[in-house]
Amino acid sequence: MAGVLGDLLQGFLSLTWQQGVMMAVGGALIYLAIAKEYEPVLLLPIGAGTILANIPVTGMLEADGIFAVLYDFGIRNELFPLLIFVGIGAMTDFGPLLERPFTVLLGAAAQFGIFGTLLVAALMGFSIKEAASIGIIGSADGPTSIYVASKFAPHLLAPIAVAAYSYMSMVPIIQPPVMRFLTTGEERRIIMPYTERPVSRTTRILFPITTFLIVGLIVPKATPLIGMLMFGNLLREAGVVGRLARAAENELTNLVTIFLGITIGSTMTAAGFLNPQTILIFVMGLLAFVMDTAAGVLFGKLVCVVSGKRINPLIGASGISAFPMSARVVQKVGQEADFNNHLLMHAMGSNTAGQIASVMAGGAVLALLGGS
Repeated sequence: MAGVLGDLLQGFLSLTWQQGVMMAVGGALIYLAIAKEYEPVLLLPIGAGTILANIPVTGMLEADGIFAVLYDFGIRNELFPLLIFVGIGAMTDFGPLLERPFTVLLGAAAQFGIFGTLLVAALMGFSIKEAASIGIIGSADGPTSIYVASKFAPHLLAPIAVAAYSYMSMVPIIQPPVMRFLTTGEERRIIMPYTERPVSRTTRILFPITTFLIVGLIVPKATPLIGMLMFGNLLREAGVVGRLARAAENELTNLVTIFLGITIGSTMTAAGFLNPQTILIFVMGLLAFVMDTAAGVLFGKLVCVVSGKRINPLIGASGISAFPMSARVVQKVGQEADFNNHLLMHAMGSNTAGQIASVMAGGAVLALLGGS
């Protein structure tokens, strides 16, 4: 009888306090997803995966267990993040960027946090590839962060992915103080009238094709990322494969998001997560977001001066890839200064530019460090 009882209670008897802590972390992620609605489509599966992975003697993490199979199938070969990019492309309207091509410069400037954080992480003792993986948190792009980390530092994948998605959800909290600190009330009150500049269907179709050709030839390592993003956008803009575009935007994205989230959660084991490195990664991830925002706003101030104060520097903050949250933050801060200030569509331009710039930055990091 005692032996049978021991077998039934094997999970409880094998449970360590570290695993209990990680289960609590998983529960906290689920709470944030449901109660606070912080990136719920990712944090909820990640939280569930974390709890499941830390239940002892389940066999789910063993070579033939479901989590090991999913990891090998979708993370080790980068399949899941690339499929997510197809869905993101199908959901993204690059019209605001095509209407205001100058915003591509703002998107590029807002990637400074990636390389600044890479330098800081390297100085703190991380290897150059680990530092690069941490810096990519500053792309404000979860799939790009996962893609680079899975290649350069798979042992750091869990904290990097959680930090990336957590800070993306907290953009409305992180960005406004930086934006207000770096701009004057007069600058925030600059009104940019919105005049719609229709973009032809031909331009919309040629844009994704031209983008993945040019980016692929300049930064070949970025081709898988930019190629899948722009392929999804081509499905959207072609106008003749609506069924495929809707499938990419809905069924494909939803299914892969479930598998991606729960698989990342399964990597959040006590041994790999409860260490000082994890705390450092979260601190540097926050630093990356702050540096991105600051660089975008400061470049926006330069553009403001060059344009004769016709460009509101706040739109530089939306050069990060957190779409469309960052653009909405710019709109909110602008309206706080002047209720008649409508910056959303202008900010959307730099926000979509940031999506492309973050992918290019990830590809550049892979190209520069791939052989080191």
